[in-house]
Amino acid sequence: MFISGVCVCVCVCVCVCVCAAGAFGGFGSTTSAGAGTNFNFSTPSNAGASLFGNTQNKGFGFSSGLGSSAPAGTGFGGALGGTGLGFGGFAGLQPTQNQQGGLFNQQASQSSQLFNTASALSAPSVLNDERDSILARWNQLQAFWGVGKGYYSSSTPPVEFSQENPFCRFKAVGYSCVSDVKDEDGLVALALNKKEADVRSQQQQLVESMHKVLGGNPTLSVNVEGVRALPDDQTEMIIYLVERSPNGTSKRVPASTLYSYMEQLNVKSALQQLGVIMAVSRTALTPAQLKQLLQNPPAGVDPIIWEQAKVDNPDPEKLIPVPMVGFRELLRRLKIQDQMTKQHQTRVDIISNDISELQRNQATTAAKITQYKRKLMDLSHRVLQVLIKQEVQRKSGYAIQLDEEHLRVQLETIQSELNAPTQFKGRLNELMSQIRMQNHFGAVRSEERYRVDADLLREIKQHLKHQQQGLSHLISVIKDDLDDIKMIEDGLHDSVHGRSSKLS
Repeated sequence: MFISGVCVCVCVCVCVCVCAAGAFGGFGSTTSAGAGTNFNFSTPSNAGASLFGNTQNKGFGFSSGLGSSAPAGTGFGGALGGTGLGFGGFAGLQPTQNQQGGLFNQQASQSSQLFNTASALSAPSVLNDERDSILARWNQLQAFWGVGKGYYSSSTPPVEFSQENPFCRFKAVGYSCVSDVKDEDGLVALALNKKEADVRSQQQQLVESMHKVLGGNPTLSVNVEGVRALPDDQTEMIIYLVERSPNGTSKRVPASTLYSYMEQLNVKSALQQLGVIMAVSRTALTPAQLKQLLQNPPAGVDPIIWEQAKVDNPDPEKLIPVPMVGFRELLRRLKIQDQMTKQHQTRVDIISNDISELQRNQATTAAKITQYKRKLMDLSHRVLQVLIKQEVQRKSGYAIQLDEEHLRVQLETIQSELNAPTQFKGRLNELMSQIRMQNHFGAVRSEERYRVDADLLREIKQHLKHQQQGLSHLISVIKDDLDDIKMIEDGLHDSVHGRSSKLS
């Protein structure tokens, strides 16, 4: 039962490995240049000589092998004779037939390796006795763990168990963001074995050194897109190369072209002396590559798990599943996640400080605006007083005109209406009192006794005082009127008696 089960696993895994090899073996090997560019990927005959035709400059440069039919645009590369802006001369790609032959050889090697692994796990024949079953279990344990060597025959070397073998248990599938950077943007990420602070302080020296490594051509310039920290005191620097033509136009070198040139042995060794440990081309996958990647699970990953990972993808438009093999890869992703969390927290702190600064500036500006409004009102009153005095001096000696008389009458009428107790002034005072009482009604609702603020109490006292004074004045007027009436009655009574006595 165990042997037959292993055989089934072997058949499935062989299919997976062949599909995966076919999927990943083609990435980067059959990429062709986009429309409008002519690249020469042929291997130069002399690595120490110039990379671009017959030019004497090493690295990037304009050559003398351009055809006569080239337009006013620039041609870049010794083998270019067509039209358009070309950037060529980068070696590293083999012919298609050799690539296909190497792919088949790789598939056969993987199939043989998988068969030997299955033999070491199921039926090793080293001692030809019952101890081979113990050895098989030990090989299974090593294969599940992903370390060690599996002995399956006394005449052949053992099988090396790595974490990439299909029987390793410590595998998972995570998700990574899909890059939206185009190849025309020319972005290449360099991993430097230096701290971020050192890279930023030595950024200009690094750029000049890279320019020398890339040929030192004055028509090319190395530019830095960004710098960010990586785990283990490493730093990522994203660069791009700009080619300037004699007529003043400029264009970025494609990322695939720049990356291919950096992967040459002499250039790669020179970059390693500058602290570059890895170079990655920042280009987005084409729809065909993305489809091929999703349809074919990576080597050693169960197709069922891969399909489930595609189903569980939270955002298929922006994320793609990636395999995580071993604890080292998990630790690396954890460190990267912690690093990104720190960067996000740093950015949040910077934004928070900026918001606090803006709030302080807003408060200061609001105070200044209030001060300026008060100052404007004072100046307006002063200007009005000056205008009044000037108008009085200008009108002095003249009689009051008819329109001025009408205006005076209207102002007196408005003033009398405002000062009338039962008109606007009294109503405004009453409304103001009610509004203030309503504002304090919610605060004193739960208390047993009402409380009135000092301003409202002072207004109430002033209003009652005015009412009391009005009543006192009215009472005094009534008393005076009663005295006058009594005096009149007494006078009338005396005059009536006087007349009656004279008549008698």
